[in-house]
Formats: sequence, structure tokens, C-alpha cells
Amino acid sequence: MKKEGTRGLLLVYTGNGKGKTTAALGMCVRAVGHDWSICLIQFVKGTWEYGELKGLRRLEPNVELHVVGEGFVGIVDDNKDFDIHRQAARKGVALALNKLQSEDYQLVILDELNVAYSLGLVTRDEIDKILASRTRRQHLVITGRGAPDWLIEKADLVTEMKDVKHPYKMGIPAQKGIDR
Repeated sequence: MKKEGTRGLLLVYTGNGKGKTTAALGMCVRAVGHDWSICLIQFVKGTWEYGELKGLRRLEPNVELHVVGEGFVGIVDDNKDFDIHRQAARKGVALALNKLQSEDYQLVILDELNVAYSLGLVTRDEIDKILASRTRRQHLVITGRGAPDWLIEKADLVTEMKDVKHPYKMGIPAQKGIDR
């Protein structure tokens, strides 16, 4: 058995069910408990004010949060040009590369990167550069629906969230503290 902390892991949370970001945030809280430095970069989600963002701000200075998305692409009242979303995603990729190469963080979370990839906002080449830029000891978490097979193959841990039952399907809107 290898000695603890000798190798950073690539963890992927994917699937159509809820909980991908929540799982990554749980890992973030656990890492703060060990006094780690964490960088979380959110692709796609954009300008909505989630409770998770307010909560993460309370974990500073251990947690550094960057929301780089311009909102949900093509849905939920999005009227922005696709190029604006693409430019935001490119900035997110550059930021991720910068943060990983700085070696200041034990854990980097790229929230909704899978979605950004499936929408064509980021390329496989960009994700491969991100994967190659992390140091041997850095842990990298990538979340979002539709993780591509090639990323799943590279990952050390993959968890797929399955949508079994959801209150929204019963007409219950997203609730503060639970969904937002």
C-alpha cells in the first residue's frame, strides 16, 4: 500500500442526478479541515447567487472561489452570444492552468467543466493541458453531466449521480438551502 499523500487523484463526479457539485463541496470542506488550500473554478453557472457561494466565502482564506461562467448556455433566459460563453470558458481554462502551475493548492475543483466541454466551450486539448499541468501531489476534481469516456478512463475515481426521483418533477421548485 502506498504512503498517504504520495499521489494526487483525478476525481470525476458526473451523471444526470443532483449532487455533483455538492459532493465536490463536501470534499472541499473536508480539505479545509486539514488546512489545505483549495481553488474552485465554476464554469457555466454564471451570475446566479447560490447559497453554496455564500457558504464558500466563509471558508476563506483556505478556499479561493472563481465564477467564470456567463450563465447556463442556451437555457434559463440566456440571450448571450455563444462567443461570450466561449471567451469566459477560455478565461476559466487559463485560470485553471495558472492555479495548478502555481502549486499553491492541494485541491483544485473545476465545477461544470464536463458541461462546458459537451457544449463546445472548451476542447479536449484544453482539458488535456489542464490534466497535464497538475503536480504529482495535487488532487483535481471535475464535475458536470456527460463526462466523456476518455476522461472517465483517465480518472482515479468516477461517481455517477443517478436521477431516481426529484421534487421538481412533482412541481416543487428549487428551495433555498437545499437546491440553491
